[in-house]
Order: sequence, then C-alpha cells, then structure tokens
Amino acid sequence: MAIQPAPQTRQADPPPAVDGPWRDPSLDPEARVADLAARMTLEEKAAQLYGIWVGADAEGDGVAPHQNDMVDPVDFEDITTRGLGQLTRPFGTAPVDPGVGAVSLATAQARIVEAGRFGIPALAHEECLAGFTAWGATAYPVPLAWGAAWDPELVAEMAHRIGSDMRSVGVHQGLAPVLDVVRDLRWGRVEETIGEDPYLVATIGTAYVRGLESSGIVATLKHFAGYSASAGARNLSPVRAGVREMADVILPPFEMAVREGGPRSVMHSYAEIDGVPAAADPALLTGLLRDTWGFEGTVVADYFGIGFLETLHKVAADRGDAARLALTAGVDIELPTVRSYGDELVAAVREGLVAEELVDRALRRVLLQKCELGLLDPDGPALPSVLKGVDPEQARGTVDLDPPLNRALARLLAERSCVLLANPEGALPLSGTGRIAVVGPRADDPLAMLGCYSFPSHVGVLHPEAPTGIEVPTVMEALREEFPGTGIDYAQGCDVDGTDAAGIKGAASLAAGADVCVAVLGDRAGLFGRGTSGEGCDAADLALPGLQGQLLDALLETGTPVVLVLVTGRTYALGGRADRLAGCVQAFFPGEEGAAALAGVLSGRVNPSGRLPLGVPDGPGGQPWTYLQPPLGRVNGVSNLDPTPLYPFGHGLSYTSFAWEGDADVPAELSTDGETDLAVTIRNTGERDGAEVVQLYVHDPVAQTTRPEARLIGYARVPLAAGESRRVSFRFHPDLVSFTGAGGRRIVEPGDLELRFATSSDVADVRHTVRLRLTGPERTVDHRRRMVCAPSLDSLVAQS
Repeated sequence: MAIQPAPQTRQADPPPAVDGPWRDPSLDPEARVADLAARMTLEEKAAQLYGIWVGADAEGDGVAPHQNDMVDPVDFEDITTRGLGQLTRPFGTAPVDPGVGAVSLATAQARIVEAGRFGIPALAHEECLAGFTAWGATAYPVPLAWGAAWDPELVAEMAHRIGSDMRSVGVHQGLAPVLDVVRDLRWGRVEETIGEDPYLVATIGTAYVRGLESSGIVATLKHFAGYSASAGARNLSPVRAGVREMADVILPPFEMAVREGGPRSVMHSYAEIDGVPAAADPALLTGLLRDTWGFEGTVVADYFGIGFLETLHKVAADRGDAARLALTAGVDIELPTVRSYGDELVAAVREGLVAEELVDRALRRVLLQKCELGLLDPDGPALPSVLKGVDPEQARGTVDLDPPLNRALARLLAERSCVLLANPEGALPLSGTGRIAVVGPRADDPLAMLGCYSFPSHVGVLHPEAPTGIEVPTVMEALREEFPGTGIDYAQGCDVDGTDAAGIKGAASLAAGADVCVAVLGDRAGLFGRGTSGEGCDAADLALPGLQGQLLDALLETGTPVVLVLVTGRTYALGGRADRLAGCVQAFFPGEEGAAALAGVLSGRVNPSGRLPLGVPDGPGGQPWTYLQPPLGRVNGVSNLDPTPLYPFGHGLSYTSFAWEGDADVPAELSTDGETDLAVTIRNTGERDGAEVVQLYVHDPVAQTTRPEARLIGYARVPLAAGESRRVSFRFHPDLVSFTGAGGRRIVEPGDLELRFATSSDVADVRHTVRLRLTGPERTVDHRRRMVCAPSLDSLVAQS
C-alpha cells in the first residue's frame, strides 16, 4: 500500500552559494563534507546517490538480471547538470582499448565537472571478480580457484595487481570479492564463491580485500547477505536460512572482512531472508553492519536491486516507495543507473514521504568517500598523468593491462589451484611417450579457461566481431607445447551441453588407438542460461552437463587408460566412473594461464598442491549438502540416501609424500578464555619438492545445539623441499570454536573438544588429534572475538 503524502509539501529552496571551506584539503573531511552538503539543493544531493550506465543496452542479451526491463534512457548532458555520484562500468560494458578507454573516461569526468555547480567528478566502478573486467586485462583464475589454492598471500598479491591496473586508467571502486558461502552446488554462481567453508571464504576473501584496498581501490563486499542459500539453488530464489545458519555460516566471512580487511563498500544481496529483502532490511544493513560491526563506508545496491523491491519482491508500491525502503534500510547508492533515487526520490521528499535526513545520511557517506579519494579537491587529477593531453586514438595501444608480471602471477595461482583428485596406479605424471588422444569439448576452446565474469566470457561473447584482447591458450595447445615430441591427436566428441552424439563414436575410436587418453570435460561459463555455469545458470542436478557423461563412458570402455581433466565452475558427481579412471585433475576456470598450468600438472613439471574448496559428489542427487553437517545431515540409518561425497572438502593429492608428527606438549585443560599453541611437524618423504596443506578442524562431541562433525578453524600451505621438515604451529584461542547457543548468543562452551590436524575434512584423513577440555564459565563473545587462527612455519634441518 502506498504511503499517503503529508499535508504540507516542502518547496524547493534557492540554490546556496558554491564556494566555501569544503574546497580546502587541509580541513577535516567531516567539516568539509558538512559544509558542502549544506550548500547543495535536494536535487544535487540526490544526484550523488546514484550512478548512470552509459552504453548499457536495453535490447538483446544483458549482463545484469532484468537489464532489458530496468534500463531507462538517460540524457548524459542533462542529468550531469546536477552532479553525479557514480559512473558504471566505463570499461566493462563493451570492448574498448584500455588507453582509449582511459582518455574517454577522463573526458566524461571533465564533462561532469564542467556541468555541475560544484565540479565534483563521479566515482567510477568496475567488476573485478577474476581480474579487471575490461578488454585486454589479465583474466585470473576465478574465486573458487583461489579457494583451491589455500594461499591468502598469493590472492592478496593478485588483488593488488588488479587494483593497480584499475587505478592506472581512472577507476576508483571494484565490485569484489564475493563472500557468499556455498550451500548448494547446483547454484550457478558457485564459481564466483571461494568455497563451502566460512573460514576458508573469510580468510581468502579478507586477503583479497587487503590487496585491493592497498592499491587504492575501494573494495566492495558482496553479496550481503544470504544470497548463496537460495531455495532450490535457483538464482534470486528466497532464502529460508535460520538464525544459526546465518550467524555461524553466512555472516562470518563478511564479519572478518569488515574487521580485518578494511573494505570501504558493501553491496546488498538480492536475497530475501524469511520474507525480508536485504535491500529493505535496516536490521541487516544498519543494525548489524554499522551499529554492531562498526562499518563506516558506503552500501551500494546490487544492480537494479532497489527497483526489484517494487518489481520482483513487491514490497514497494512505486519507485519513490522503493527509495524510501532502501534509504531507510541503509542503501546509500543506487546502481547501476538511476531509477528510484532521482526525480522520484526528490518528489517523495518534497511530498513528505521520505525524510530528507535519510538523504543527508547517505550523502555524508558518499561525500566522505569522495573526499578520501581526492575527488573533492580543487583541480583533482581525473586522468592518469601518462595520458594527459593525449587524443583518444593516439592513446590506443599505450596501456598494457596484461603485462608479463600479471601473466606470471596468473600462472602461479592457476598452478597452485589445480587439484589432483585421483592417481590410483601412478599414471600421472604422463610419460610423454607414445600417442596421446586428447578428447572433449573443453580441450580446444580458450573460453574453457574463463569464468563468467572474465571479460571475454562476460562481455566479449556479445561482440563476436571484436578480438579476444588477451592470449588464452587451450589445453590442446598447451599439451603440444609441453610434449613436443609426442604424437597428440584430438577429437571433440560432443558439445558441452548439446544433444548430438554423432562425434562420440569417433572420439572413442581415437582413444582406442592411443596409449593414453586425456579427457577434458567441464562447463561453459555464461549468464542467464547461456552457459552451464555462471550467474543464472543453475543446474537441475550434478551430472556432467550434456552428453559428457556418455562420452566419458565410451572412452572408459575402450580399455585405454583415461586421465580425466575437469575444467568447471562447480564439482560434478563422479561416482561409478572414478574407480575406472587412470587419474583425475580438477581445475576451476583457471584463467588465461590455466592451460599451461594443467599441462604442467599432467607432465609433472608442476607438483599439484591444490585442495578442494568444496566436496566432489558421489551421485548427482543428495544435494544440498556441504561438509558442515550435524549428525542427522550425514549418512545414517534413518534415510536410504547417502550424501557422503566421493572426495571431501580439503582433499588433494601430490606427486610426493608427507609424514606428520604431532606435538605432544599440549595442556589437557584450557580455560574458556585461555590460549595455547598447537603444532605438527611435516616432513617431505618423497624425492621431489612439494607443498602440503595442513588443515586444523574442531570436533565438538557434545554441545547445547547440534554441531558439525568437523569444522575448519585454521590451515597453512607448507612448501617443502624433498627431505625437508617444518614445524607448523597455530595459536589456538577458544573464541575459534564459538557458536550460536540455545539462547541465540554466540558462546564459548566449556567441555571436551577434539582438535584434528588433517589432510581433509574426512575423519579418515586425520593425522594427529589433540584432546582438550575447556574449563571455566561459559563465555558470551561477539564480533570482537578472535577470528583468525594464524599459522607460523619454522624451518628445521633438512633430513636425508
């Protein structure tokens, strides 16, 4: 029901003077912003609270949900006379040479400065989920691959490089990282997540935030909150998570990132949680995020999320009502373009439907951020100095967003993210002799390496006339380079998700005549049903897409050893086939250097050290399931369905071997507010260098609410030369085992614990157990609790 207007309507005041103390960079930012806000008309205030999307197409295939329905025409020259808050995706909307794009962005900023009374540039934002989503920019591995690498420092380095490239062309804000925790593998956006465990997601995601912010780019946490817990794994489906699932699984990554990472922006989720859309939830966006956690940055709308309050959620009567709900909840900026926060908001304020104090609250946050970025300073630089005075066409080819340093970093991350799932007979590494049959729809397609937010997959596919902009070798090409003296033949076999089986027989015949077959299967990243993985590409089950399972069966029936290489955005069921494979390697859209990384793993040039950030299902059903299950969520005698994964969270093999020795010097008891060190010594007992991933889990045998069988609380990637040993210690604090108790408070409960050092979440993979009794009173803890179990590695004398 629409809110009725107040009896008295507010009339527009004459424009105040422009000049004042706000122009003085030496003054306190709060004083500058207060002075500037007082000089703005209501229209000018509102203009700082939205972006515009120049070049967004309302026809054809979009890159945002309901783009065709929600994009209204915008007159750039007219709308910028009021000023402008943000510019949406100046590089990520269409293929544009980076140098030309930088000059064009600077030109647009100059027009904005000239058009508005105050001469304030817009803040330019871009996607950066798997690298800067721009033509010609490095396509890094997707976030699920970051999780598979278990290497926060490397992810932070990548994020810094991404941010530096963005800043070099005039971008201010990046829409990443995604901190959603996987709850159902069928969800299309699994590839955008870091994994199924909140601690892994939190630590890797926080590292990305630190890296991006260290480059000067505003990091944006998304999607806050609950998005990944959608019912039935359908994109934008309602979320029915309970308070404990929210508190103990969904929220901790955001909590850690806000506290430890220093992000300056948060994006609200599309989700509705128990009937309340996140964009209209003041308890979430103000009460928890700001009042409890102390976040001081800006909250931006997910694209069209404010409009969806009216069109999809049906909780707003019209655009002005949607503005009221979102502003009240705490959404400061409408993205990607103006719909509710423009004339509709101004009218609603004047009619008494929206309090101007809400506009002022959001305006203060926006202007403080612009002040911090130097956008309020007189004669602030709008263009990178290297491009000043350059004609757009003269700038073509002058900016390199994919230099050798980036590619080397992309390859290292890709190599560390490859997971060796199985190698039962030691078929890997390949000998490089005889004939190799390379088969499968992902073997000779460069887009097989890229996720749905990499520019070539996200935007480039809509512009087939444009070149890719970066070199992306295929697995086929990389194998031929890796094995130059080996005969290598290729057959596609079938499409990724097609129904034509005509090529399967020929592919099997090719495999039958080879010494080994490398089957390269997996996903095609896309958007809104245009792929098998990606936003809006949810899966009905976890069988390999299309006829790829049929193709794999035909290859296995030939008797030729088959090494399966999976290049996917999620994990797929391998039960019934895994025990017939000679080997299996899993990669998650490993980026532009992913093929070289995979070829290196297959040849043995790279010793795999990746570990699964989510389990591999046995059967295609049994979902939703993650390893964070209480007893009744696991295999038991009261259901005929066994959800146990074929390969558990944390699993991964190596070409070398490791021995573990536990540290016996641990107290039997520890107070609920005490600390102690837990340690193991890892020795590389093989003949080649490698890296082990030490994982620390907690098992709580008896608690006042049901608890998972095991939950990750710490980890360390431990590189070891052949014969070398290292002692890995963790500083354990009981805050790390806190959970939401029966009373709804987060508590540390006294009682017995098992702290398990393991190679995966499976109890069969536990290498050392520490039994510890927590003593003393039950403690209530909050967001200020100890959240990180930081490891330290001590080098020991190498052993023969």
